[in-house]
Amino acid sequence: MQTITAYRIGRKLPGPWVAHAPPPIRGGVFRRTEVTVSPPSPLDGNCSDVDGEDCEDDEALLRAEESSAEEPCSSSSSDTDDSLTEDSTGVSDVVSECSALPTPPSAAWSSGVQTADDTFVGTGSRSTPIALPPFLTASGVHSVNRRSLGSAQLSQFARKQVQAQAKAGPINDTNTVDAVAFSTVDDFADRSNQHEVERDSVTYPSVDPARQQAIIQRYRAMHQRIHDAGWYDCPYGDYAKEMARYTTLFVLFLATLHLGWYVTSAVFLGLFWHQIMFTAHDAGHRAITHNFVIDTLIGLFIADFCCGLSIGWWKSSHNVHHLVTNQAEHDPDIQNVPLFATSPLFFKSLRSSYYDFTFVWDAVADYMVPFQKYTYYPIMGIARFNLYLLSWLHVLSAKSSALGRSTAWWIRPAEMAAMSAYWFLFGYCLLWRALPDWTTRVVFVLVSHIITMPLHVQITLSHWGMSTSDLGETESFPQRQLRTTMDVDCPAWLDFLHGGLQFQAVHHLFPRVPRHNLRKVQTLVREFCDDTGIPYAILNFVDGNRRVLGRLQEMSDQVNMMVQCQKHMAATGESGLH
Repeated sequence: MQTITAYRIGRKLPGPWVAHAPPPIRGGVFRRTEVTVSPPSPLDGNCSDVDGEDCEDDEALLRAEESSAEEPCSSSSSDTDDSLTEDSTGVSDVVSECSALPTPPSAAWSSGVQTADDTFVGTGSRSTPIALPPFLTASGVHSVNRRSLGSAQLSQFARKQVQAQAKAGPINDTNTVDAVAFSTVDDFADRSNQHEVERDSVTYPSVDPARQQAIIQRYRAMHQRIHDAGWYDCPYGDYAKEMARYTTLFVLFLATLHLGWYVTSAVFLGLFWHQIMFTAHDAGHRAITHNFVIDTLIGLFIADFCCGLSIGWWKSSHNVHHLVTNQAEHDPDIQNVPLFATSPLFFKSLRSSYYDFTFVWDAVADYMVPFQKYTYYPIMGIARFNLYLLSWLHVLSAKSSALGRSTAWWIRPAEMAAMSAYWFLFGYCLLWRALPDWTTRVVFVLVSHIITMPLHVQITLSHWGMSTSDLGETESFPQRQLRTTMDVDCPAWLDFLHGGLQFQAVHHLFPRVPRHNLRKVQTLVREFCDDTGIPYAILNFVDGNRRVLGRLQEMSDQVNMMVQCQKHMAATGESGLH
């Protein structure tokens, strides 16, 4: 847990992650029904060893994913320069007889046709017909796995996904309920989760250790290409443009406030908050100067002083989110019961390893979650108020006070001072002294905070519509990230509006790469997905929102079905519920 604590404050302990041990945050029981599939032959594991300068976050993640997949063969030799750390202490590259294995074409995994009886007939090693699980068809699954993808193809992918879902039938189909009876809520949640596990087992490459180790080698080679291209280096000229944008918005806020245009002033303040928090995100990943102290101070000034939000809280939750993305029991970003549920595992009152708290599924969740599709945008509009609360809870918590025993002891008092200064300037100087009456104050607060709603939608867009299943410890880090993360397609001239969040899948693979270089790295990620057969999910902003709303509706339907079945069993005396 010492390693996880270091990651929570944005610092990496010296030395490698413990070899062949899962990240400490992972846990729980993995239940899986084997799918009758002959996995493809392992990919060619022959790639350049990674050496040179430490890329820190990304290299730690490389170690994390390497520990999640066993070595496929006994190592025959080791490289003298195969370390990923500056002090040459790290995880050795796998140089084994696996490098001699042939590389099958990506079509051997990704191609296939949907038959009338819902069986998948593929080519190559996946030619054996298999029964698809409920609410899954093969149509359109891999249509996004292309190096060149236009808007027409994106729309086609979204359309095929909807058609596939409609053809296979939702999980709450009446026949499914009759065929899959359950006696407890836990049983229902496990069965529902198992559907997703089976779907992902069909859609994504086998989690066979040999195949996953080959994927890891390709991932390490991609990391080396990024390093050699200099894309880990921050393009400070782009940040000069960002500073000009932030300054313009802030000056417009002050000018309209001086003119008495209070609503317009609130709009510009909200836009300022929305834009400048992208740089706080960069600083939290140490993607600006790559120096812990300097980037922490940048993030502290922007997040705590300018926006009233704790950068320490953000690091604490966000870095764990990067390690165990969309894992219901571990990822704090999807633990939002009773307001939202994106995984059926929440139905059984899941205990969070991050909060050390049980999210009890109660009557409030039974009532709220069925409407989550409709409450999604309104709650995103006021989500900033919750972030204020979480920020203060963090700096006052034992987790934050523990920093006092480390070299980062100064972060907690600095955050408390900066956030207090924010509330003095915003709460007293602006709201109380500068605005004329209570009506204007209330309207100003609501408008300025609701304007930031797109930021909260952007944060959730890339994950809430993606898989939340756990395919086991042998699944590699890159496959898990691409399975649980979606990119948003947009023209380059709109990159400033998304602030790098449109490249979340790329960012999750390489969180230390500055966001202004992510579009360049995306080209390599597309190639990586083509070579490994891992689907690369990318939709435009509208279709991405539809995907999230569809996922929320899917969970709502399952809750409605669960509640109805509970009422039926209680009324009839089944399972002793009467």
